[in-house]
Amino acid sequence: MVAKRIIPCLDIKNGRTVKGVNFVELRDAGDPVELAQKYSDAGADELIFLDISATLEERETIYDLVKKVGECINIPFAVGGGISEVNRVEKILKNGADKVSINSAAVRDPLVVKRISDAFGSQCTIVAVDGKQVNGKWLIHTHGGTRPTDLDLFEWVQKVQDLGAGEILFTSMDNDGTKAGFAIEALAYIDELLSIPVIASGGAGNMEHFHEAFNDGNASAGLAASIFHFGEIEIPDLKNYLIQKGNNIRP
Repeated sequence: MVAKRIIPCLDIKNGRTVKGVNFVELRDAGDPVELAQKYSDAGADELIFLDISATLEERETIYDLVKKVGECINIPFAVGGGISEVNRVEKILKNGADKVSINSAAVRDPLVVKRISDAFGSQCTIVAVDGKQVNGKWLIHTHGGTRPTDLDLFEWVQKVQDLGAGEILFTSMDNDGTKAGFAIEALAYIDELLSIPVIASGGAGNMEHFHEAFNDGNASAGLAASIFHFGEIEIPDLKNYLIQKGNNIRP
C-alpha cells in the first residue's frame, strides 16, 4: 500500500507566505525559504508552492524564489501559479521543482494538461481544482478563487484525468482556513470517480481531520498551511498520531 503523504503548502504573494480564510483576509505567515527548510527538516513528504497572485497579475511565477526554495530542501517540490504553457513548466523544473500544479490555465485551455503531461509525464502534472458549493452544486472557481465558472467539479476532474493529469489537488473554498475539517463527502466522491491520487486541501484544523481525510475521504495526501505555519501542529507529532491510528505514514 502506498504511504499517505503530509504536504505543507506555501501560498506566496509579494514574495511572502500568506494565509487567509475562504481565500480572503490574507495575513503574513513568514519567509517562504525559511518555512520550506523547516518543513523539509521536520519530515514533510512533499511541499507545494503556489504563487497565488501570478494569474491575476498576468505574470509568470517568481523563478528566483522557486530556485531558492528548491536549493534548501530535499523533498519533492511542486510549483503552481501563472503556469500556462510548456515553456514555463520547463523553466520551473530547471529551477528545482519536481512537479507543477495548474488550475486557471487548464480551465481556459484544457489541452494544456495534455501538452504538459506529454512533454514531462503525468507524474509531473498536478491539476489543482478550487471548488465551492453554489446553490447545492460544486462549481470550479479560477484566478485564486475569485472567478466562478459553470464547470461541475466532478465532471471536470474526470476530464483532466483523461487529458493526462497525474494527480488532483482538491481545495474546498467553503472549508479553506476554517479549521473545521476537509470536505470529506466531496473528497470521497472524487476519489471514487478517479484512478489517480487526490490531495485533500482546505479546512485542516486538528490531527483527526487528516485521519478522516485518509480513511473516510480516501485521500492520498493531506495538505495544510496555517496550522503548520503558526505552530499549531508540528509535523512529527502529526505523523506519530496518524501512525498510532493505523495509517500508513512515512515516519
